[in-house]
Amino acid sequence: MSTDANVRLRPLSQSEFDTWSSIIITDYANDKVMSGNWPAEGALERSQAEFAKLLPEGVETTNHYLFAIVTDHPPEHVGVAWLALTDFAGSAAFLYDFVIFEPFRRRGYALEALSCLEDEARKLGRNGIALHVFGHNRAARALYEKAGFEITNINMIRRF
Repeated sequence: MSTDANVRLRPLSQSEFDTWSSIIITDYANDKVMSGNWPAEGALERSQAEFAKLLPEGVETTNHYLFAIVTDHPPEHVGVAWLALTDFAGSAAFLYDFVIFEPFRRRGYALEALSCLEDEARKLGRNGIALHVFGHNRAARALYEKAGFEITNINMIRRF
């Protein structure tokens, strides 16, 4: 689906970071519990600790690039992306978080924003974007496959 609004990235402001980080910390804890990686008890605290370790300086953390995803017409903040240069992603940038806010989904913004992120990764000297997606997040998996991402690893579990 094509949009009639140009999507672009701009640095996330401190107030936007504060709002986003409180949401993403809770969402990440819930995803870890839902996927069976963490018990519910203590999950929020574990998530808070991981984010504090990854982003100790918030929006100013070295090698971490936090973006507001915005449209030009009409001007709206439609999502957030967190791109980082890490050792474990090799020559690719790593996409820690990518979200289009619920009211703006299914309008084509996600694919356009991913294209903008590819441009950012190239500017940073990277030759790709790597990411992790939870197995239960079928919508995200479908989006990434549509955008040309390839599966590189699959972790599986059988519960009993």
